[in-house]
Amino acid sequence: MSEDIPLTGVERSFDKDDIIVSKTDLKGKITYANDTFLEIADYTENEVMGAPHSLIRHPEMPRAVFKLLWNTVQAGKEIFAYVINRTKGGDHYWVLAHVTPDFDAGGNVSGYHSNRRVPEESALAKVKPLYEKLRAEERRHSDPKAGLDASIKILTDLLEENGVPYDQFVLSL
Repeated sequence: MSEDIPLTGVERSFDKDDIIVSKTDLKGKITYANDTFLEIADYTENEVMGAPHSLIRHPEMPRAVFKLLWNTVQAGKEIFAYVINRTKGGDHYWVLAHVTPDFDAGGNVSGYHSNRRVPEESALAKVKPLYEKLRAEERRHSDPKAGLDASIKILTDLLEENGVPYDQFVLSL
């Protein structure tokens, strides 16, 4: 699994006009990945179909941001978030993700859809120190739940100070 992939420190990017697209079921298992996703992440369609989306999760991505993301989409709302992902070979790439729930004919959440674009460098210059602070707080605690809770508090305090929800904060950078 992706946790065993050593990090290379090599950052990748993709064309500004390209969009990474993936869809998952309610459990986060991939049901669709476009060619841009497969190319940047170095996976084949057969390797990703049915695999957990966490296959591309980078270990330096703050758990607090993922918790916020999942809570938002599971509540039936969309969210924008900066995410660092890991490729099959251990390289990494940053994205600005727009994650939305998919709904069935009855109005129930039936899965999730994510479109990801190349982020602006000026925004990443602000996001990276925040994410480093959140990850440092998560690592500072021997109990992972306590680390997550402390990291979430830092994030929610920041959002309250700015008077905006996370996705508005992200889009203001």
